[in-house]
Amino acid sequence: MEQDVLIEYSSRFLHFYRNNKAIVWGSGIGFVLVVALIIGYFIFTAQQQSEAEVLLGTAEQYLMEGEYERALYGDEDAFTLGFVQIADNYGRTNSGNLANYYAAIVYYELEEFDQALTYIDRFNPPRGIMGVGPISLHAVILSELGEHEAAAQKFIEAAYWDENESTTPYNLLEAAISYETIGEYNNALEQLDIIIADYPDSPIFTDAERMKGMITARS
Repeated sequence: MEQDVLIEYSSRFLHFYRNNKAIVWGSGIGFVLVVALIIGYFIFTAQQQSEAEVLLGTAEQYLMEGEYERALYGDEDAFTLGFVQIADNYGRTNSGNLANYYAAIVYYELEEFDQALTYIDRFNPPRGIMGVGPISLHAVILSELGEHEAAAQKFIEAAYWDENESTTPYNLLEAAISYETIGEYNNALEQLDIIIADYPDSPIFTDAERMKGMITARS
């Protein structure tokens, strides 16, 4: 019986194939092309990542040596690229993403805050504690540009990106300072109350109490 079933389905397929050769061949070719494109994409991405890693290492060296211009734009004589070119040309790779962060740091050091904001906006921070610093930097850049409410919200994002006894109360205090700067005292007090209630052992605790007392007395 199993043989009869096999023969029956084989006959059906052969009949379908004879009457639909174009469809069968077209579908097969289409499938092969899709698989080839997927494989090609992953090979291309791996090559891009490898190239970007090498270029990023050179730019990082420039940064550590304090050569900000070369770190940003590379060195034509040495045929090297800087963070800006790496971010623009390899943006889909991990190294290209990291180049956005480095570019933001350099522009911040050069006090070119608009440019720093452009690149930190493009950076995708990693999960966990490693993402807290870049988000805090984002908030600091916003503060330098006078965007204190946005800075406060970004500090709060940094505070809860990875909750711990160190960076969380610190960023909440910075959020409170940003809110206080623009007169949003209730929002500032909200962040301070969280520090006082949830982080009594933090070095920030005393600063939070002092700031709360000042705001309460003022209002």
